[in-house]
Amino acid sequence: MESKVKTTLNIDKEIIKSIKLVALNKDKTQTEIITEYLIQGLMNEREINKKNKSLNEIAGIFKGDKSLGSVKK
Repeated sequence: MESKVKTTLNIDKEIIKSIKLVALNKDKTQTEIITEYLIQGLMNEREINKKNKSLNEIAGIFKGDKSLGSVKK
């Protein structure tokens, strides 16, 4: 079972509108879309990936429509 933390973020209204549309079009929740995008962005951060091995473990938790890709060295 994965561990979740509830948080509050201040996000631009236009970004939230876009997230809602993407979630609706993909038949997913906004949380699933935001999580997918955050994981994808974090996987592209080379310095974080070198220091934080648990991020690579988290990447396998999310099941998306397509591969999120890998970081090229």
